[in-house]
Amino acid sequence: MNKLLLHSIVITFFSFLSVFAQNKLELEDVFSIQYANEIEISPDGNLIVYRKMYFDIMEDRTAGSLWIMNSNGTEHQKLTTLDQDEYSPKWSPSGDRIAFVSKGKNGPEIFVYWLNSRNFARLTQLPRSPSSITWSNNEKYIAFSMFVSSDPPIIAEIPEKPEGAKWAKEPRITDRLKHEADGIGYMPTGFNHLFVTDSNGGAIHQITQGDYDHKGKISWSIDDKNLFFSANRKPNWEYDFRNSEIYSIRVSDKKITSLTERDGPDFSPKVSPDGKFIAYLGFDDKKEAYQNTQLFMMGIDGKNKTLLSQKLDASISDIKWDSKGKNLFFSYDHHGNGKIGKIDLQGNFYKLADNRGGTSLGRPYSSGSYSISKNKIAYNYTRPDHPSDVAVINFEGKNWKRLTSLNQTLFNKKKPGKVEEIWYKSSIDGRKIQGWIVYPPNYSSEKKYPFLVENHGGPILNYGDRFSLEIQLYASAGYIVFYPNPRGSTGYGEKFANLLLNNYPGEDYQDVMDGVNMCIKKGIASEDNLFVAGGSAGGIMSAWMIGKNNRFEAAVVVKPVMNWTSKLLVADNYYGYANSRYPGQVWEDPMNYWKFSPISLVGNVNTPTLVMVGMDDLRTPPSEAKQLYHGLKLRKIPTVLVEIPEATHSIANRPSNLMTKIAHTIAWFNKYKKIE
Repeated sequence: MNKLLLHSIVITFFSFLSVFAQNKLELEDVFSIQYANEIEISPDGNLIVYRKMYFDIMEDRTAGSLWIMNSNGTEHQKLTTLDQDEYSPKWSPSGDRIAFVSKGKNGPEIFVYWLNSRNFARLTQLPRSPSSITWSNNEKYIAFSMFVSSDPPIIAEIPEKPEGAKWAKEPRITDRLKHEADGIGYMPTGFNHLFVTDSNGGAIHQITQGDYDHKGKISWSIDDKNLFFSANRKPNWEYDFRNSEIYSIRVSDKKITSLTERDGPDFSPKVSPDGKFIAYLGFDDKKEAYQNTQLFMMGIDGKNKTLLSQKLDASISDIKWDSKGKNLFFSYDHHGNGKIGKIDLQGNFYKLADNRGGTSLGRPYSSGSYSISKNKIAYNYTRPDHPSDVAVINFEGKNWKRLTSLNQTLFNKKKPGKVEEIWYKSSIDGRKIQGWIVYPPNYSSEKKYPFLVENHGGPILNYGDRFSLEIQLYASAGYIVFYPNPRGSTGYGEKFANLLLNNYPGEDYQDVMDGVNMCIKKGIASEDNLFVAGGSAGGIMSAWMIGKNNRFEAAVVVKPVMNWTSKLLVADNYYGYANSRYPGQVWEDPMNYWKFSPISLVGNVNTPTLVMVGMDDLRTPPSEAKQLYHGLKLRKIPTVLVEIPEATHSIANRPSNLMTKIAHTIAWFNKYKKIE
């Protein structure tokens, strides 16, 4: 063979390897991903504004800017010239203006953009971030919710320090039931209140008063004299934390009237176009692990309450009236897929759109939203091979059109793994269980691959046929990924999700293992090359699985609960589990809590395990992860502890932390996988 031919072959070979490598998603592609969020269509259906999301590589955060286009996808352009984070766009009722929030160096403020002049202006100078921005019907006012601080309790005072002295900081004192929150940390003292400001700028008026939180969706009465909102203004509100009511407040004199009164949450009021009715969401609280959120309607005075959604076994969210007041639109999930539905005032239900979601990039959770005009719906559209894009469909569920392909340039070069839906029967009771298989790019059925089980969090949530950057990167690393929806997952109906009541972890473990066994039987997985991972409730399941069997080569247990007693009296939501997840408080039936604690099985674990947690996690505190790590170290099981600085329970909120999580998971599994 001559040197020229050999040189040509070598160049061709390495060119092939280069193309092959570029074929797969890599960690740095995190910063190339974009997706659509907060989609809002104009009242006449001609224009769409949305928030284009991206990961800021220099600031290590998620950011977004507002973009606008025609509802056929043409004239796609940035809305403003602001070079700062923009969000929460809201069309005025006539469609001539857009209110939005933009966060500059002085914090978040409300802005208004005028369509006719393409000018925009800041309306406010706020001390805190506004939320729930809502136009009045006459477009003169904008209502919103904002936190108002108050002084913390003082128990005792000490003498003032001398000038220049370096004394310790003042103590942090609280007497609140909820005083910290994951992602926030120690909560400042105060409450959320409703405000109204002129839509052309000017004074800001606080409408609600008292030591109660007023937040969530706001709705104006048809004459703009009243605001409707949800809150819990009862004397025992702090301990009656699942309850809320619908209230009206007269803007002129701030008189508040309660319109609902049951034991359970009532929220998201929406006044009908004729001003006669209020649609709202809620349920009668039976103190169970899961209950469907249902759609109700009542008169504007709170009388004649009617359940509309009795024919739908699913939780409803994000309700909107059509312009004639004949139908209500809403979001729901079914079998791991986000839907948009319509219901008339007689309770007849119609599905209009599938594949809503794609804004939860880390893992394939339910997400996304929609917006309606007089004749169209705009919404977040996703499939397993791309995150959220903008799509439109009409009120009959026809004339669907995808308007954007925000990641086309990336996916022209990078090939996501194929995602395949599977169904199988639980060996416990024969229930049908849903899951998905993700194959590595360039998958060959002639090869054997390591098989990774990825358990979802919640546990009362669902995975689905949505894009997941994390799972796609595992597939790109050469792993077949299996992610199931075992019992307790949403999307199958209320009874299925509630099967975890005083039974978690329990038979959901067997549902997952039944999926593994089916994949082995079909030749998708092999017994000697199994791996397991998961975060939060998925971390609980992963720890439970390696405590129940030794079939896995290695495990990655992320932000788990290991001991329900220690978790429930330390975590930010410590008050919320008794009687809805397990009967009684932990001190009333400690052995019941213990038998569902994965730490009780640590003596059985022989699986090499990487344990990972955010150091600022208040939901599943680092002490939980350390219990597993320390237990495995004492038993001399191969283990490492990865603690991520400044990371909360939502580790993936910062892109560098998402990459850290994925990189360490792959590296740990690569140590133990069987090389083909």
